[in-house]
Amino acid sequence: MPYFDAASAAPLHPVARQALLASLDEGWADPARLYREGRRARLLLDAAREAAAEAVGCRPDELVFTPSGTRAVHAGISGTLAGRRRVGNRLVFSAVEHSSVLHAAESHAAAGGSVAEVPVDRSGAVDAAVFAAALDAGTALACLQSANHEVGTEQPVAEVAEACRAAGVPLLVDAAQSLGWGPVAEGWSLLAASAHKWGGPAGVGLLAVRKGVRFAPQGPSDERESGRAPGFENLPGIVAAAASLRAVRAEAEAEGARLRALVDRIRARVPELVPEVEVVGDPVRRLPHLVTFSCLYVDGETLLHELDREGFSVSSGSSCTSSTLTPSHVLRAMGVLSEGNVRVSLPVGTAAEDVDRFLEVLPGVVAGVRERLGAPAAPVAAPSASAGPLVVDALGRRCPIPVIELAKVIGDVPVGGTVTVLSDDAAARLDIPAWCEMRGQEYVGEEPSERGGVAYTVRRVA
Repeated sequence: MPYFDAASAAPLHPVARQALLASLDEGWADPARLYREGRRARLLLDAAREAAAEAVGCRPDELVFTPSGTRAVHAGISGTLAGRRRVGNRLVFSAVEHSSVLHAAESHAAAGGSVAEVPVDRSGAVDAAVFAAALDAGTALACLQSANHEVGTEQPVAEVAEACRAAGVPLLVDAAQSLGWGPVAEGWSLLAASAHKWGGPAGVGLLAVRKGVRFAPQGPSDERESGRAPGFENLPGIVAAAASLRAVRAEAEAEGARLRALVDRIRARVPELVPEVEVVGDPVRRLPHLVTFSCLYVDGETLLHELDREGFSVSSGSSCTSSTLTPSHVLRAMGVLSEGNVRVSLPVGTAAEDVDRFLEVLPGVVAGVRERLGAPAAPVAAPSASAGPLVVDALGRRCPIPVIELAKVIGDVPVGGTVTVLSDDAAARLDIPAWCEMRGQEYVGEEPSERGGVAYTVRRVA
């Protein structure tokens, strides 16, 4: 069964498995002890740190291992904000950062700190000039991911790093999605990553802090990992993480080119095979293995279940899932369609035949879900002679029903006339404007509805 969710967790790399098994026998002792078992464990830890530091592009004494990528991000943010509290308390970050950054920002704001969220364009990228404008004399830290975890768009790290350098602000880069594919552009001050994203074991993250960055670790600490990640090191996991990072880096150029070609095929063929689809993310400046698209008139949870029944494991940023009733913050920040969202992220070694079969299966799966939901099967009908305002009551109905109901009635609206959709579903704020752009209609705007929820108005153009 093809597994297409490497962006969540990549399968354990064979080198990681070998290193993990070997270190379970050799690396079980306390690396802080002076007896021979401890010295052997220390040698393994030091070698792993040197290998990871080489891949990251920093000194070994600048890098510590953490229990996860999330812990690395939280430690990096809290430590830098505390270390630079005399400068100010402003935290600047992009609107599409990983939730670990957003949660840290929420905690900082709740404690009285200042935060600034930098918007992105429809591809998911920040404008370096806009990011630079958000930096001021009181900015203690800036955060920018190297590449987005949901749509694959690469960020202009080098340009933003230069702006941060000019402003005297350290830049923390979340490199979780990209580190396995290559080094991050120079100029960063802190870097965080997570081993399970590149084929290492879960439960191992890393945090690099450049010399010269004012940093004050928060919370109880001990003598391990420079006081930045207290507790007994997961030495077998660390060794396996470092070994697999070196291995995937050695394969990255060739495997990246191969997977990029497969993703290009998906990006090109999905809109040809499935009507009413929006492929999102930058088509060029992106990770080689990841593609995301959204399908109109589709319940995202059902779509994922149906693909799973066909043997494909994919992910979604759709609001139509049992775990959330709001759209992905990434898709929301980009202003793109959120309903029926599918993220395909190919692991190393993905066969071309599996991608071909996915493309064969997808159209039928989407069509089946749309049919069950009563979605319109044809484009907008010819102009109608009916007149007067038309109101669609979709209150209490979740996506994609509000958009489906809109599509059903737009043919009854004369050209130049309007239709208003009443909805209390958060996804409608994204999906109705996105539908208008995809169908060539005019999105007029929104206002609170007297009946509750929001009234979204659409003008028929053609």
